[in-house]
Amino acid sequence: MKHLLPEFEKLRERFPAGFESSLVLPCLRRIQEDRGYVSDEDIEELAAYLGVPQIQIEEVLSFYTQFRRKPVGRWHLQFCHNVSCSMNGAERILAHVEKRLGIRPGQTTPDGRYTLSTAECLGSCGTAPMMMVNDSYHENLTCARVDELLEGLK
Repeated sequence: MKHLLPEFEKLRERFPAGFESSLVLPCLRRIQEDRGYVSDEDIEELAAYLGVPQIQIEEVLSFYTQFRRKPVGRWHLQFCHNVSCSMNGAERILAHVEKRLGIRPGQTTPDGRYTLSTAECLGSCGTAPMMMVNDSYHENLTCARVDELLEGLK
């Protein structure tokens, strides 16, 4: 995290003194962009740098589902399983992907290429079922579209 401190200093300049708590979210986002996840060491260092309690950082990490606490594969497949997606076949498509990749949600393939996750809602109810691949939305899914998509991931 230390190499990100110059970026954090620029962020800090945008906030008045006493608003260090407001930096938690953008700093965590930048750490994850850099490393792929937020480690325990990152939490300790960020808390010390910002002068905020570690629990405050832990609370942010546990509330926002986009933050990861452990490494994920090259391709992070997140399936929405909220009401709209479920009613439109999300569980069937997820089962198809589980079988194809040989993993269940929360697992990563042995080669490190894919991590499979579920999310409560990814905010695309009108185009359900959907999933995210890393930061890209893929909507109106079918098993065939997912197979096509997986074939294109290198």
